Amino acid sequence: MTVVLSTIEATAEPMLPRPFEVVATRRETADTVTLDFAATDGEGLQFSPGQFTMIYAFGVGEVPISVAGGSADDNVLTHTVRAVGAVTDAICSAEAGTQFGIRGPYGIGWPMDAAEGGDVVVVAGGIGLAPLRPVILRLLDNRARYGAVSLLYGTRSPDDLLYEEELRQWRGRFDIEVEVTVDRAADGWYGDIGLVTNLLTRIEYDPENVTAMVCGPEIMMKVVAREMGRAGTDPSSVYVSMERNMKCAVGFCGHCQYGPDFICRDGPVFTYAAVRDRMRVSEL
Repeated sequence: MTVVLSTIEATAEPMLPRPFEVVATRRETADTVTLDFAATDGEGLQFSPGQFTMIYAFGVGEVPISVAGGSADDNVLTHTVRAVGAVTDAICSAEAGTQFGIRGPYGIGWPMDAAEGGDVVVVAGGIGLAPLRPVILRLLDNRARYGAVSLLYGTRSPDDLLYEEELRQWRGRFDIEVEVTVDRAADGWYGDIGLVTNLLTRIEYDPENVTAMVCGPEIMMKVVAREMGRAGTDPSSVYVSMERNMKCAVGFCGHCQYGPDFICRDGPVFTYAAVRDRMRVSEL
């Protein structure tokens, strides 16, 4: 079955940033910050889970960041950003009141509508939980529309966990199964140790009526697809988010070309069936 994913049109001027202001920040880890932005022109930004925006730090540059939450109704847009360069350093060090330019949203998101009526397995590695946070919030807000829901999350260490308070809240619910693991334990950690893919044996789902949404290192996404495939899940039911160096975000510059596709325009979410062969090519 061919599934057509929906996308939300960006602004009428796709290359023109809108003015946004930081209204709140939350430190997640030593190098990762969650920021809430509000549009200073008074119009909220609608997005589909899995889409991204381009954030412009004035005088520094622009980077693509997946939307981690927010609502156009309350004029809040949430991004979780890891400091890995000049632009992301500027974003992560911003205080309330700092002005940024944001354009978007761009790309094709997670198949929330197509997943209705079946089980859902969400697998995240490291900061890959950020693009999947809107998925989890949407699933929980519309819980009756889905079957069994599971979240599998793995990080390098307990210090690298994102959204710890939300993870505790989600684990306390009876309508979602949440499993968390780390590669390396630390004092005070009593949870699982090991690869996040090992947690697939812990959960129950109908392999022929499930939608998997996976974001993390490519090797992790490949292993998830492989193991679920062995259980009977079709690769077209496994969706992965591909990370590439987007520059224009509208398919003009070619920086994010991935075979015949542009990640910014045709992704970032693809079915594993669509990209499986390309993921086998080193450095593509």
